[in-house]
Amino acid sequence: MLGIIGIVVIFAMVFGGYVLAGGKMGIILKAVPFELMMIGGAAVGAFMIANDGPSMKHTMKDMGKVFKGPKWKPEDFRDLLCLLYELIRLVRQNPVAIEEHIEAPNESSIFSKYPKILTDSEAVGLICDTMRSASMNYDDPHQVEEVLEKRIEANLQHAQHSSHAMATVSDGLPALGIVAAVLGVIKTMASIDQPPEILGKMIGGALVGTFLGIFLSYGLVGPFASKMGSVIEEEGQFYKLIREVLVANLHNHATNICIEVGRQNTPSHCRPSFSDLEEALKSVKQEAA
Repeated sequence: MLGIIGIVVIFAMVFGGYVLAGGKMGIILKAVPFELMMIGGAAVGAFMIANDGPSMKHTMKDMGKVFKGPKWKPEDFRDLLCLLYELIRLVRQNPVAIEEHIEAPNESSIFSKYPKILTDSEAVGLICDTMRSASMNYDDPHQVEEVLEKRIEANLQHAQHSSHAMATVSDGLPALGIVAAVLGVIKTMASIDQPPEILGKMIGGALVGTFLGIFLSYGLVGPFASKMGSVIEEEGQFYKLIREVLVANLHNHATNICIEVGRQNTPSHCRPSFSDLEEALKSVKQEAA
């Protein structure tokens, strides 16, 4: 919602101020379709050259994050802690019983309680792969933490590609605006024999190209890229929480301590209170009884 409001504010303030200062929208409206065709078309073409098909689809999909915000909400972090609590509790009570849950999470009675987490293959993979490795005696906390850190970092870099791609487009838009403006000046010079009032409109139309390139870059595309990057970074905290809890488990801390480590590492605006998490864990225990 804030993204939409921000776009409205940008257009209202920029063009509202221009009109209130005595500017005439006629020249801009007449020039925008042609300038947008040159600038926008060149930007799209450059984007296509710099990226492959899957990357382009990924970027288009991630643009929705500007308006939707992060995928993971506060209740999802609470559910993740409850899921990890159940798994750690079970593996300590009966190491053999955990196999059916980590080998076939889609059929697991534990994972099925948390459908949103279950649909995220990376979150499920982190949990199951780590617990499976521990069952095969790959349980050195420091080595596992290093492996998980590299895996999460690699996934984050891949996810950030869409943000970087948009930032590259944003950086190029002002220069493309200059290209459009130069073409407008060339067109104007070909009509140098026209009266001053006609030349003035033609020069004004040419300058719309410079304005449009800068406006799109710093007013829309640049902020889109920045927001996409921050949302993706915040979503990565979900996977880091998995790492913290599972590593704490390998240190043989008590189950409740492992979960508390995860709670403390949850982003502050998504972190459940101690009492709220305690109530959720009590419900988990009652269901398991």
